[in-house]
Amino acid sequence: MKIAVIGAGPAGLTAAYELSKGLKSGLVDQIDLFELSPQVGGLSKSIDLWNQRVDLGPHRFFSHDRRINELWLEVVEKEYDIVNRQTRIFYRNKFYDYPLKATNALKNLGIFEAILCVISYFIQKLFPVKNTDTFESWVTRRFGKRLYKHFFKSYSEKLWGIKCDQLDSDFASQRIKKLSLFEAVKNSLLSSKKNVHKTLVDEFAFPLKGTGFVYEKMAALFKENGGNIHFSKGVERVLVVDKVVKGIELISGEKLEYEHVISTMPLSLLINTLPETPSQIRELANSLKFRNTILIYLRINKTDLFPDQWLYIHSAELKTGRITNFRNWVPELYGNDEHSIVCLEYWFNFEDKEWSMSDEELIETAKHEFSNTGLLKDGEILDGKVIRLPRCYPVYYKNYKQQLKPIETYLDTIGNLQAIGRYGSYKYNNQDHSIFMGILAAENVLKKANHNLWNINTDYESYQEESVITKTGLAKNK
Repeated sequence: MKIAVIGAGPAGLTAAYELSKGLKSGLVDQIDLFELSPQVGGLSKSIDLWNQRVDLGPHRFFSHDRRINELWLEVVEKEYDIVNRQTRIFYRNKFYDYPLKATNALKNLGIFEAILCVISYFIQKLFPVKNTDTFESWVTRRFGKRLYKHFFKSYSEKLWGIKCDQLDSDFASQRIKKLSLFEAVKNSLLSSKKNVHKTLVDEFAFPLKGTGFVYEKMAALFKENGGNIHFSKGVERVLVVDKVVKGIELISGEKLEYEHVISTMPLSLLINTLPETPSQIRELANSLKFRNTILIYLRINKTDLFPDQWLYIHSAELKTGRITNFRNWVPELYGNDEHSIVCLEYWFNFEDKEWSMSDEELIETAKHEFSNTGLLKDGEILDGKVIRLPRCYPVYYKNYKQQLKPIETYLDTIGNLQAIGRYGSYKYNNQDHSIFMGILAAENVLKKANHNLWNINTDYESYQEESVITKTGLAKNK
């Protein structure tokens, strides 16, 4: 059995690594992993910058699933620490605790506005929005209109580039779950772990050499098992004959034969290059929308800028949506260096003028905005660097599932082809979702399992045996 994996991000690399374990047992004859860039990790890679180590924005790994956590520890071993999470919302020059704490919110909003927010909340309890198929209606029903406008509207529209009444409620249901104003206030008053929303963990495991270390180590283990990694080799298309995978064609034109292909390339690109795809499926694939990210790193001659790992920037007057301070993760990232590196995130479409701006213009924009937050204090910005990440967010526009479902159904008819990962499955995955997709994709090949990977990060409950990663290893989740 010869297998090709396209893309060395969390999903693709996990699938390749798990499959490589079959090389020793003879279940697999050859595994080739193709990565367009010269480095593994995808959106979760780490880079060396100004004598420090940084990620592509903030990356927090957390899972309740024993299989995911066991694999993570198998790869990272003891080279990690536990980070006490602190993230806040920056809005109208004030900091709001995240998750919400009643006393903090009351102080920042002021008595009058806080009362109006509570009244707005109870209006929704008495006269709820009936149709909650959009992000705006979903959040309004659970928080009230005033809190929606304060803490959800601006940030979400920055991220997605569309109005919240055009954004599907899937984004809210996946990221906010069942949290409500009542639950948030109860959590802050009772301070009980049992009442903390499950996506807002107080601590998380973080590799000492950055998030990318997980995938660098996984790649090394993959090669030790006999797998092959081909860097700077892009795949043009998957070759299919009579709805069965026959191999791949590289951008160079070279054609290679494989019996199985696991793809993490953007779903729209995969569909457009398949030779037998019906025209209506191509049209649906072309309607899928991806959002681009621009990361702007600033080097500052100060070590105590602010205590958060990252801040959500809800202020409408600022274009940046999130600011990461790498000084507040683990000291191994910065070592003896006496500077801070912060990262400002911006989200654009290809047609937006900012996407085509020069690095110098973007750095000046970031310098100006960071100074305007007041976070710079008496520090000085010494240098800047720009990294562009195209198509990194699949946009959950209203009713997108009606266009995505026929694509999923069509791909299911192609034998020995699996599409996984944030790009490949058009899912707004966290690392744990993509790792889990990789595990199950490998099982579909090695064990002839029949996992429905389209359900990951939607209604698929992976927590069959719950556990969490602690400083001493794996522990049963309480």
